[in-house]
Amino acid sequence: MLPRRSLLLAPLGAALATSLHRPAWAARDTVVIGASSPVPSLDPHISNTTSYNALGRHVFDRLIQQDASGTLRPGLATEWKAVSNTVWEFHLRPGVTWHDGRDFTADDVLFTFERLPSAAGGFVSVTRPIAKAEATDPLTLRIETKQPYPLLPNDLAALAIIARHAAEGAAPEDWNNLRAAIGTGPYRYAAFQSGDRAELVRNERYWGGVEPWAKVTYRFIGNDGARTAALLAGDVDLIDQVPSTDLARLKRDSRLSVTQSQGVRLIYLQTDFSREVAPPGVSAADGKPLERNPFLDVRVRRALTLAIDRQALADRVMEGTASPTGQWLPPGSYSYHPEIPVPTADAEAARRLLAEAGFPEGLRVTLSTPNDRYPNDAKVCQAVAQMWTRIGVRTTVEAVPWSVYLARGQQQAYGVRLGGWGSSTGEASYLLRNVLSTYSQGRGSANFSRYSNPELDALTERAVVTLDDAQREAILRQATKLAIEDVGLIPLFLLGNSWASRKELHYEARRDEFTLAANLRPAG
Repeated sequence: MLPRRSLLLAPLGAALATSLHRPAWAARDTVVIGASSPVPSLDPHISNTTSYNALGRHVFDRLIQQDASGTLRPGLATEWKAVSNTVWEFHLRPGVTWHDGRDFTADDVLFTFERLPSAAGGFVSVTRPIAKAEATDPLTLRIETKQPYPLLPNDLAALAIIARHAAEGAAPEDWNNLRAAIGTGPYRYAAFQSGDRAELVRNERYWGGVEPWAKVTYRFIGNDGARTAALLAGDVDLIDQVPSTDLARLKRDSRLSVTQSQGVRLIYLQTDFSREVAPPGVSAADGKPLERNPFLDVRVRRALTLAIDRQALADRVMEGTASPTGQWLPPGSYSYHPEIPVPTADAEAARRLLAEAGFPEGLRVTLSTPNDRYPNDAKVCQAVAQMWTRIGVRTTVEAVPWSVYLARGQQQAYGVRLGGWGSSTGEASYLLRNVLSTYSQGRGSANFSRYSNPELDALTERAVVTLDDAQREAILRQATKLAIEDVGLIPLFLLGNSWASRKELHYEARRDEFTLAANLRPAG
């Protein structure tokens, strides 16, 4: 494989020639988007990951939408209100039709709720707090929760609503052949090649107004260099996850426009908690097997976090496109804990903790990571491996494609792994519920390492049923402090989000990382 810079240099001449001969933007109504992460299925409930959610939002609406800043806006529901501590009422938008012309009704929402337990994609947490949902008429939905649950609107903003008449009884292949993939959104699917691209055409009857783009090609280009090269060559009009190595150069290019925002995606490490014996890839310093899982000792976990120089990762590996952190929300967010600092690297203290835990000679570990999911994911792990090796934890990096990584992670196949989580709700409970809660029905859907802390679970449950915002924030801060002290995960940094497009276009940078044609408009 050519090195990244070789991939970038080859197309430059072609890019200059091509860009000079593209038609004026006012004459075009098609766009090509180069997205960093592939999507193997069009089923919107099969995976609660950014790439699936971003593509799906072109086609499937939510009851409640989120704008680029994360603010809740009316979607398929025009209004909603709590009529008691445990009952919510949603008034649905009249006149909305599915892409095949059938009317959207409250029954489709009920079907969506009914389907989630069998979809196995992480969205079952949305319905976990719900005791009962009923349609009082075709455009009115009443939801009763098991306990007071003020976060219900936030949760519903993540859930794609699907059509009963199209999806009931659908087989997995019915989504990719488009029979079941019928939505109410601004675009409809015209064609799909799994892992390669999706072709979308404008929904001329969209309730939110007709989009400017008659056709959108959504290409999946996982290689950073290839994605940048495609933009420079004019093969795509917009790319996401601009590589940190190319960002400054693209900003200087007069033919391009770059937009950025502070993101809410945490990049973190997590050790295995799923077994008493040593997990895969973990052994004594001399390579001999261990009788116990060293990561169940909090001193070992604290040693690993103390060995990491987060500022160096942000500055040298991420090249200024990330902010070092000791928690999972950016400053200023609701439930951000102002008293949790970015940990200061202290190799000597880390060595002492390892010795206290019974590992004075250190350990051998394998740090597993995807190599095509997050910006610089494998490079970050290589840097962490060097830092851990300096304290006696000799670290080998295993980097594999995201599709392989995700499947193996769900089977607890890793001793230590790199992960990413975007707190799209803008508050701390979203990560607590999905990443750090004990794995069970409706909780811990992304807790692949099987961390479990009953005290933290209890705090999380208290927080999500507390109606008073100030009281809930205090509980969430308490839970955050407990999780960090117990090293349930090892926060590294928060990603910044960036997009690059032709200068004739402007992309409205989104806090949630989603790359949506609806946020792309002709400049000016």
